[in-house]
Amino acid sequence: MNLNPFLEKPKKLESCIMSWKDLAPKSYNKLEVSPYTRVRCILMNGTEYESVWFGHNFSRHALDNDLRRTIALVRRNEQQQQKLISSLKPLDENLLETTIGYEQLAVDLTAFLAQNVKDKNVKAALDFALLEDFDHLYRYANLLETDMGAKAESYVGGYTEITPGRPTISHHRHPYDSIKKPIDNKKATLFDKCAVQIITAAEQQTMNYYMNLGGFYKNQKGRELYTEIGMVEEQHVSQYGSLIDPNPSWFEMCLMHEYVECYLYYSMLNDESDPNIKKIWEMLFEQELAHLHASLANLRKYEKKDWSDVIPDGTFPELIKLQSNIDYVRKVLKNTVNNTAQREDYIDLNKLDDGDNFFKYQNKVNKTPEKEAGHQVIVEHIKKFGKDYRFETKPNPIKELQDRTVDNFTLGRKKSN
Repeated sequence: MNLNPFLEKPKKLESCIMSWKDLAPKSYNKLEVSPYTRVRCILMNGTEYESVWFGHNFSRHALDNDLRRTIALVRRNEQQQQKLISSLKPLDENLLETTIGYEQLAVDLTAFLAQNVKDKNVKAALDFALLEDFDHLYRYANLLETDMGAKAESYVGGYTEITPGRPTISHHRHPYDSIKKPIDNKKATLFDKCAVQIITAAEQQTMNYYMNLGGFYKNQKGRELYTEIGMVEEQHVSQYGSLIDPNPSWFEMCLMHEYVECYLYYSMLNDESDPNIKKIWEMLFEQELAHLHASLANLRKYEKKDWSDVIPDGTFPELIKLQSNIDYVRKVLKNTVNNTAQREDYIDLNKLDDGDNFFKYQNKVNKTPEKEAGHQVIVEHIKKFGKDYRFETKPNPIKELQDRTVDNFTLGRKKSN
């Protein structure tokens, strides 16, 4: 039975501050650890990043210095949590190996959420971006074997297929088409409210990782791939962020942020297989309880509201579980590979008017599609090995994507009629 964190007794906020020793944990072994342990670390790193920057923005919009001091104390601990989690990555895990984990997280977290949300617009957004992150995993996996001679299947543990999705070149859309209809917190399920917060933070972490570290890749081909996919992640963050209800107050938003963190750490704790990291999730969950109750105290003091005014039933919804979703991803790929975005909706590319913003934007950014980075990564792999790199349980469900000696860069981008 899931718990209600508002009914738990928290530790004192000051006691959450950690020493330098606490921030230097034993890293996981990249050759032995479960792929989903690596993925959990990436997810919680992104969650803490989101929390830190929300805290900065909240403080910049607050007038009361006592309130800002409380926010600063919580934020300092959130920064420590982020540093601790980041340190779990071993020194011998390089930029591209970590990237494979980022994209496995994007695929399997998105698939899990899509199968459990109730809001049809949220599900449509998740299914849509799922195929794009799925294709990103394929592009990076081909770069990995070309540049390092390593096979990405050893990093994903056979849980996630590596095969083309909607081709990356087809992902580039006008910014207007990334903005969707927000959920209504008064009507949405608690799981749906948590889901839009979680996926926004996760995709934001990926966007920031590619923005800041992509330029450090060892060759120009890889740098260009990170640039291209980093721009797609900007679209995903815009899309997912637009789903969040913009109406709650800063205090209500803060309470929801802390609630989601508690929910995630509790989920990670219950899902974790590594004993050492499981203890870390437990410790950080206890710290987040203190953050949640500090936020609740502010809500009561400044707005005279209680937690039940924001989250009527505080009991955690179904816990997040990271697991294989091969069949689900295949089904979405088979049914929606040719979709693109159009304002608040998703539409089959063949139904767009020739003058639609999608085509205008594509003609600006993809003037020489045969030279586009995501396409060239596959071309280079085919030149070197005779075919692309894949890890499939059976042939790709899309006929146009089954040929391993050529990369398709028109599907989802050019009309077929």
